Amino acid sequence: MDGAILWRVALLLVLAAAAPLARADAISVVQELRAGGCGGRVPLSHPLNHNTALDRVAANWAAGGTLAQLAPVAGFGAGALTGVHVSVREAALLETLSRGNCQALSGAGLTDIGQFQRPGQTWLVLAGSHPTRGTDVGTWVNRPPVPGAPAAATGSLGQRAIELVNEVRARGTRCGSRTFAPAPPVTLSGTLAGVAQGHASDMALHNYFEHVDPAGQSPADRVRAAGYAEKLVGENIAYGAATLDEVMRGWLQSPGHCENIMDPRFAQMGLALATGYGSRRGLYWVQLFAQPRA
Repeated sequence: MDGAILWRVALLLVLAAAAPLARADAISVVQELRAGGCGGRVPLSHPLNHNTALDRVAANWAAGGTLAQLAPVAGFGAGALTGVHVSVREAALLETLSRGNCQALSGAGLTDIGQFQRPGQTWLVLAGSHPTRGTDVGTWVNRPPVPGAPAAATGSLGQRAIELVNEVRARGTRCGSRTFAPAPPVTLSGTLAGVAQGHASDMALHNYFEHVDPAGQSPADRVRAAGYAEKLVGENIAYGAATLDEVMRGWLQSPGHCENIMDPRFAQMGLALATGYGSRRGLYWVQLFAQPRA
C-alpha cells in the first residue's frame, strides 16, 4: 500500500497516488510516541527539545562512560539524566521503544533529548530541565504526562481545518446523491483532537487502517474513554494525503466522509495526523466529530 492514498469512513475505501515520506530517526520516533501517548496507552505529552549537548553525552555513554560522570560536563546535575539503550535494527525501533521503554520516554517533566546511533544500536539521553553548568537539579521522576499534545491539530492546523469545514457547512453542498443545506459551524475540541491523535499514532505504530483498533475499541469507545460525554460520534480517516487541503478535498469528494462533515448534529471536531513507519510511511489522518450530551 506504500505510496497510496486511502480514505475510509465505515467500509468505504478509495485509492490514489501519493509520494511516501522518509523514515524518521530515533528522536523523531520518541516525539511520535509522546505525541500519540504511545499508541493511545498513556496520556499525550509535549515534544522534547533536541539538545546537542545531550548528543555528546549519548556518544560518550556509548563509548563506555556513565551518565553520572558525563552529566556535569554537559551542564547537568549528576542525577538529572536518564538513558535508554536499545540494540535493534532501525526498522524495529518504533515497536521496541513503544513496548519496552514508553514510560521512561513519556514523562511529563522531560524537556530535552539527545541521541547517538550506530548500525543496530541506539543510545537516547533525556533530561528534565535546563540547568546552568554546575547546578545539581536532582533526579527527575517519571510522572504520568498531562493531556494536550502539540502534534494534535489544536493550533494553526486545527484552526485551518475548522475554517475549511465551516466554509462548506456554511454554504451547503452535495454529498454523492444527497444535498445538504447549510449547517451550523463546529468548534475545535482539544479532547477530540487528543483522541484523534491517539488513533492516528496507533495506526501508524501498528501499521493498520481501520476505525476499530486492535483492542476492539470503536471511535465512540475511544471518545468515551477520554471522558467526553458523547451523544453521537463520527470519524473520517485517510492515509497518504500530504496536506490538509488535499485530505479535505478527498473527504468532500467521498459521499460518506462528506456526510460526516455536513451532519448538522455534530457540534465539535478534532483533527490529528501521524507519520507511518514500516511498509506505510505516509501520513495517517483522523477527523473526529461529536455531538455532546446536553
